Amino acid sequence: MKTSYQYKLKPTKQQAEKIDKTLEMLRYQYNYLLAQRFDWYEMNRCPRDRCPLICHIPELKEQPNYYNQKASLVQLKVDRPWYKEIHSQVLQEVPKKVELAFDRWLKGDVNGKKSGRPRFKGKGQYKTFTYTQFKRHYFTNNKITLSKIGDTKVIVHRPIPDSPSGSDVGASGFDIKTVSVTKKANGYYVTLSLDDQTVPTIKSDFNPNNIVGIDVGLIDFYVASDSSRIAAPKHLRKAERRLKSAQRRVSRRKKGSNRRKKAIQKLGRQHKKVADTRKDFHFKTAKTLLDKYDVVAVEKLNIKGLVKTRLAKSINDAGWGQFITILSNKAENAGLKVIAVNPNGTSQECSNCGHKVKKALSQRMHNCPVCHTSLCRDLNAAINIKERGTHALKAQLMSSKRSH
Repeated sequence: MKTSYQYKLKPTKQQAEKIDKTLEMLRYQYNYLLAQRFDWYEMNRCPRDRCPLICHIPELKEQPNYYNQKASLVQLKVDRPWYKEIHSQVLQEVPKKVELAFDRWLKGDVNGKKSGRPRFKGKGQYKTFTYTQFKRHYFTNNKITLSKIGDTKVIVHRPIPDSPSGSDVGASGFDIKTVSVTKKANGYYVTLSLDDQTVPTIKSDFNPNNIVGIDVGLIDFYVASDSSRIAAPKHLRKAERRLKSAQRRVSRRKKGSNRRKKAIQKLGRQHKKVADTRKDFHFKTAKTLLDKYDVVAVEKLNIKGLVKTRLAKSINDAGWGQFITILSNKAENAGLKVIAVNPNGTSQECSNCGHKVKKALSQRMHNCPVCHTSLCRDLNAAINIKERGTHALKAQLMSSKRSH
């Protein structure tokens, strides 16, 4: 399976300047290649839907694509020799990003959903560059060798899993596929993309009956089918006063001044602190669940649709999507299972008899008129989620047995 490890970099002053210069030059090139595509698109599309039988057809220019824009980087280094300071792999990632942004606008993603028109990146908005090939021996102890930048100190807060054979390629352990350097509000980070082949698909003592269903919410972050619950921490709500104060400080500073830049950096650090606190809570909550259960059943929520409602701020503050992603990744690493079930009717159906009891969102208790079951509506939903997860897991195990 693929996973990623992120570490904080501690570059010297000269190395930090090189990283900043690299990001700025990549931003210029990104905007140039994007403008090249826009120019071709505007010049070669016709505003009319019909033409006369006899008309002059102008000679069409070659359409910019990933391959010819990538080939133009050779001439770029001739015309602008300072681009030789950037590693070729890092520079070749720029036309790939432009290609992806343009395709999402015109063609859409794998599901056919289109993104908005790509935007030019302003100063400081290009924040990541990637080395697409990397040897493991370039990362030893607390130093990582980044081409054109040098040996950079890394804070290794957790060790990378060792490859049993001790080699880079073809080992039965992991390989470092790519290395990305990112500039964030509080410094520089390096992300290692790993292909770990030692992680089991399902652990040997996996117990499919050890299952729990969880219903995520805004009052309680989740309510489990075993009646346990965790209150919603509301990280953004608690930090609103500090964020508003930092935002006012930015708005009062003169645009373009050094004081405004410092105020923006401080505001960015405040937002990152909120995001990091939320992410830490998600990791710890996921670990608590997976330490206790082998299977966790969750609802397959349409979060993009939910954030269009009046509860958008609270839903974004809860971060359900990030939590389910973290829970799924940690379960896969541990050889456990996360089952996503259909959320329709989990709050309305009685967990005891199955009778549908319609209730408004403000009604927090489930009272069944048929079997007289009375319990919290979130607990009722969690029990229904567990039941649906049990059926889905049995179907998966049966299909896997048939395939073998």
